[in-house]
Formats: sequence, C-alpha cells, structure tokens
Amino acid sequence: MPLSNNVIGCINFITVLLSIPVIGAGIWLAIGTVNSCVKILQWPVIILGVLILLVGLAGFIGGFWRITWLLVVYLIAMLVLIVLLGVLVGFIYMVTIKGAGHPEPSRAYLEYSLQDYSTWLRRRVQRSYKWERIRTCLSTTSICPELNQRYTLALDFFNAHLDPIQSGCCKPPTKCGFTFVNPTYWISPIDMSADMDCLQWSNDQNTLCYSCDSCKAGLLANIKVDWLKADLFLLLALIGLIIVYIIGCCAFRNAETEDIFRKYKQGYT
Repeated sequence: MPLSNNVIGCINFITVLLSIPVIGAGIWLAIGTVNSCVKILQWPVIILGVLILLVGLAGFIGGFWRITWLLVVYLIAMLVLIVLLGVLVGFIYMVTIKGAGHPEPSRAYLEYSLQDYSTWLRRRVQRSYKWERIRTCLSTTSICPELNQRYTLALDFFNAHLDPIQSGCCKPPTKCGFTFVNPTYWISPIDMSADMDCLQWSNDQNTLCYSCDSCKAGLLANIKVDWLKADLFLLLALIGLIIVYIIGCCAFRNAETEDIFRKYKQGYT
C-alpha cells in the first residue's frame, strides 16, 4: 500500500508541474505590449492554470496520505478541468484560424483587412466603447514612435517587414496613395475616396490610424499569432494532463483493488 500511495502522489505531482505552462501562457499573454491593451484571454487561462495547480496539489496530498475522499474529488475535478482546457484549446484555434495579411505592390509589409477575421474577434474591437480603451492604450506605447527612429528613407521603410500592428496603426493604408515623409507622417493625396480609413488617418502622433479598421485588423493579426503560440503550450499541457489522468485513474483503481484484497486476506486469516 505505501508503494501505491507513493505512485499516486508522484503522478499527481506531475499534474502540479503541468499547470505551470498553462499559468505561464496566461502571464505571457498579459504582459505583451499588444495583449496588455486587449484583456480577453489572459485571465481565463491564468485562472484555469491555478485551478489545475490546486486540484493537482489536492491529489498529491490525497495520494501520499491515502485520503480516499480527496482522491475522488481530485479525479472528478481534474476531469472537469481537462474538459474545460480542451474546450479552451479548441475555441482559441477556431477563432484564430481565419485571417491573414495581403501583399501590396512594391511593399515588403502586408496590409490587413478586418473582414478577414472571425466574427467573435471582430466583436471584441468593433464596439466603440471597447475600442476607445484599446486605442488609448495603444497610443501610449512605443509601437509607432520607434519606427521613426528605425527608418528615415522611404525605400527602407517600404522594404521593412513590419509587425501587423505597425502596418495597420502607424501608417495609412497603401491603397490610399499617401506620400511618405517619415513612417508616421504622410502627405495626403487630393482624392481620398478609396477607403474610409484614408479619411481616418491623421499626422497627429496621438491619432495616426488608431481609429482605422486596418488598425483593428492589425491588432487582431498580432493577437492571432500570440494566441496560436499560447494555444500550442495549452495543447501540450492538455495532452500531458490526459496521459497523467489516465495513469492516475489506473493507479487509483489498482490501489483500491489492493486495499480490498488486503482486507479480505486479513478477514480470512
């Protein structure tokens, strides 16, 4: 019996370790320059990771000290958390599967369209009261000002591989036909009827294209990349948790069988 207890305790300690990448993915999403302005996914991931940690600790304690009711609670709660984590992994993949940048002639960077992204993601940025907070947050970062320090010539800028958020928010869309002065200052053409974003552009460094749909699309493109990276860590943690959970269930069943056999043997003798 002590051997079985130790095995169950060690297995559940692995569960505690597997909560680390889940919590880490949530923290990583929370501290990123772009993601810190869009508080959507960070806290659900962190909370789920903390719950896995606490349930894993409960199973660890129940295994080593042979607290049967605590092990039962662990098995039920962990199953629920595994299902929730699986749903979260699938959800992130489904809402980020759509959307990609579009090339423009004589430009190395890509342009982004808001309509390319999933309806759920678009709703996070299309509502004015939500976007106003995000826009204010983005305008206080160094995302756009750093372009002026890095590029002074138009050719260098046009050959630059900009981040989606820089392409969408820090310059007017290429189709507007603006003339380059520096990365965040452009001379407007006579005709700006190509797109509403052309009218939204301003050389005011606190405005730029932060109100443009291209900025919202660039933000979603950045989010998509970061979320897919986090989703990979969550998927690996999910696979590990499923394997550990199955082994834990088998070990618990074997321990219960040994306990029944021990009681039967004692009663026989």
